[in-house]
Amino acid sequence: ARTSDPNSIYSSVTLFREYLRLRTVHPEPDYDAALRFLDGIAEELGLPIKKIEVCPGRVVSVMTWEGTNPSLKTILLNSHTDVVPVYQEHWKYDAFAAVKDSEGNIFARGTQDMKSVTIQYIEAVRRLKAEGKKLMRTIHLMFVPDEEVGGHKGMETFVKLPEFQELNIGFALDEGLANPGEAFTVFYGERNPWCEYSVLYHGKDSPPLARGGSATALGTLHVCDFCSRVCHRLNTSECFTLGDVTTVNMTMVKGGVAYNVIPAEMDVSFDLRIPPTVNLQVCAFEQIKQWCKEAGEGITYDFAQKHMNQNMTSTDESDPWWNAFSTTCKAMNMTLEKEIFPAATDSRFIRAVGLPAIGFSPMNRTPILLHDHNEFLNEQVFLKGIQVYERLVVALANVPAMTCDA
Repeated sequence: ARTSDPNSIYSSVTLFREYLRLRTVHPEPDYDAALRFLDGIAEELGLPIKKIEVCPGRVVSVMTWEGTNPSLKTILLNSHTDVVPVYQEHWKYDAFAAVKDSEGNIFARGTQDMKSVTIQYIEAVRRLKAEGKKLMRTIHLMFVPDEEVGGHKGMETFVKLPEFQELNIGFALDEGLANPGEAFTVFYGERNPWCEYSVLYHGKDSPPLARGGSATALGTLHVCDFCSRVCHRLNTSECFTLGDVTTVNMTMVKGGVAYNVIPAEMDVSFDLRIPPTVNLQVCAFEQIKQWCKEAGEGITYDFAQKHMNQNMTSTDESDPWWNAFSTTCKAMNMTLEKEIFPAATDSRFIRAVGLPAIGFSPMNRTPILLHDHNEFLNEQVFLKGIQVYERLVVALANVPAMTCDA
């Protein structure tokens, strides 16, 4: 059982493992269990908790620790409650048992993405309140659903509601990634996810091999050539990370009735991830248009998803928010590696409404295992992260008043 001592490492680790055991896993996440869990935490902390049903069955919870000057812009500590599915046969332990091995590694879905960060936020606030700390700016701890399925019934909708505007957010922290080395990775932007699908077809008067066959082959060659050039850039430059380049992955192919019959129509789907530094109109949209044109007639395309926002958060030392973040990390002898996030998080919706957001999960010396089999986090890395957030929350909540606070 957990103790009531806010400084007890056993209390923090036990709470983390309790949260990991909640099956908030898609396709049917038990969000009610998460809401009950968070209600209990809010009661323990003595903080009010507000629930906003942004879509039927999809509730955003917000705990609020009011600052001494509540008129100032607030600090958002954001996390999502859902996790991705597992292939249990590939796990060494039950993926929802939160088993801790002899080395202190805790195995469960969500240890890295991102239930660890949720509990680190909570435990940092618990310790600061127990110490009697008074913060100038208000802190909001937000817990959102459906991040793992695109955020459409979660953050994407919530940022458009008046309840979000009433939070008066000035700066946000959200999830990042583990770093296998000594450094800690921070993310100031994200690649735009585009889901594009093409329809390849040939008419009754068109030679099948000259239409569907050649178009499919040429389209595939274009994608292969593009991907090989991306790989070359990544392999030959120390400056590039995955978040700096555009990637194209063919994810679905549908069509055909028999092995020896050219299909009248084929649907081909692609997942594109485009950095915020790329001209979306010229370098992305026009490139796709050109590929389809070169592949020949009989090709149409459309987008199931096409995010166009390219806002990035300042990491210039003259920026008060970033300066508070980076200076605090340096004081703890933490080396920061700044990158563009290679995938997509709820930060993109926060940045899209003009707010600065940093993606950060304090997990160094840890292999990147989000969405992977045998996802784990060592308890010492987890506990160190609580200390990191203790310092960061104080620094960010005490950033002096700025022009944006007026």
